[in-house]
Amino acid sequence: QVQLVESGGGLVQAGDSLRLSCAASGLSFSRTAMGWFRQAPGKEREFVAAIGWSHGRTYNVGSVQGRFTISRDNAMNTVYLQVNNLKPEDTAVYYCAAYSGGSYYLASSVGYWGQGTQVTVSS
Repeated sequence: QVQLVESGGGLVQAGDSLRLSCAASGLSFSRTAMGWFRQAPGKEREFVAAIGWSHGRTYNVGSVQGRFTISRDNAMNTVYLQVNNLKPEDTAVYYCAAYSGGSYYLASSVGYWGQGTQVTVSS
């Protein structure tokens, strides 16, 4: 079965950096678009970034533009999210996503989710 296992979250201070990883198994990773979403307490899950499978083109939400970078290593079946200059408003559970089709910006386009990794940013 498909498994997405995230790692790399933690408690950091504002301005710090983290690299989130998502190891995928049970799917044709090199032919699957991947992404990251996040969910803060009391809020809906929101799109953060995505990367296509064929061209490696990346997409992200405006609030993280210039601070978050998504990348993938098809040989390792792993997708990464480099998060720099973290802010308290970035505090959330970050979820890895494997798309099944549709718009990258929509949670309804995700076929498989990871269990999430907590990122907490203190001011």
